[in-house]
Amino acid sequence: MKRKYRELSDETKQKISQSMKGRSKSFTHKEAISNGLKDYWKTIPNKPTTNNMVG
Repeated sequence: MKRKYRELSDETKQKISQSMKGRSKSFTHKEAISNGLKDYWKTIPNKPTTNNMVG
């Protein structure tokens, strides 16, 4: 399932955190991951709120 919005549930965040504990990565690998995620997040919109609706 592809993500539609930036926001994640607290349960999902906790699962990700637990799965990533204890892993180590080289500096260049961290840098590549960072750049890739920055590019990815530029394409995902924020979830619309009722405050932003203009009627």
